[in-house]
Amino acid sequence: MEIEFATVEELFQRVLPALRTKRRSLAKEKRKEIREEDIWNYLRKSKWSKAKQLTLADMVDDILNLDEALLDSYIREEWAKQNALEII
Repeated sequence: MEIEFATVEELFQRVLPALRTKRRSLAKEKRKEIREEDIWNYLRKSKWSKAKQLTLADMVDDILNLDEALLDSYIREEWAKQNALEII
C-alpha cells in the first residue's frame, strides 16, 4: 500500500513521533538545543532531496539513525548563517 501526502506539512506531521523520539534521545545526551525542525530540515536538505523512491519507513529509519556529528555540523552552519543575517 502506497501512502501519498498532499503537503510537506502533512508528511512532517506523519514523521513527527520519530522526530520527537530522536530529539528526546539527543536531549538525554545534553543536546537540548536541538529541535524537531532542526532534524527535519537537516535530513530534507542533506539526504532526502537526493533520494529516489523514498518510503515512510526509510524516513523514520533515517531520523532514528542519523549521524549526530553531521547534524551538529549542519546546525552550527545554520546558526552561523542566521547570526550573520541578524548583524546585517
